[in-house]
Amino acid sequence: MTRIAIVGGHGKIARLLIPVLAEAGHQPVALVRNPDHTAELEDLGAEVALLDIEKSGEDDFAKAFDGAGAIVFAAGGGADGNVERKKTVDLGGSLKSIAGAGTAGVRRFVQISAMGVDEPVGDDVEDAWRAYVDAKRDADIALRDSDLDWTIIRPGALTDDAPTGRIQLAERAERSQVPRADVAAVIAAVLDDPRTHGKQWELVSGDTPIADAITAAVR
Repeated sequence: MTRIAIVGGHGKIARLLIPVLAEAGHQPVALVRNPDHTAELEDLGAEVALLDIEKSGEDDFAKAFDGAGAIVFAAGGGADGNVERKKTVDLGGSLKSIAGAGTAGVRRFVQISAMGVDEPVGDDVEDAWRAYVDAKRDADIALRDSDLDWTIIRPGALTDDAPTGRIQLAERAERSQVPRADVAAVIAAVLDDPRTHGKQWELVSGDTPIADAITAAVR
């Protein structure tokens, strides 16, 4: 059994990931700011620990990661247009997680990013979207520059549709949608797969079963 710390443990993808990890014999540790979420997450199979991404420092992250064998960064600043939270959560939370992982000696790190964030944005985009793209791009750069055993998954437009178990996974993919449940399944699949270390992929729905798509992508 591996303890897997999930930063942003009450997020939509995290709540789908927790039971998948639990069923696979792992112990998910959901790191959340709000203690009111504890019962819900425990019912899904998680152990819950409190971590305020914005107020906590690198040492707090390291303590939260103590005993973990892997970390999943699944946090996001929300869709409310708050520019500052893109910086403090999507970027700042990732940077503190990367640093905390190093201090805690946890090498395996999987980050949920977003499709197309390396591409320039137009002058007409909203400030919040620009901040989101900048934050995700810079967080990915920081993780790639670390010495951790990282994997970066960049999903397309997220939906709450039922999972299909069939995806397209590639360094570059055509813009499309993907159910959050399929993203969670991919995260669970790559966590234990050393072939995926040092890999960054875009992820959308497709025709290939998840295991086969990962095998094709690592060749």
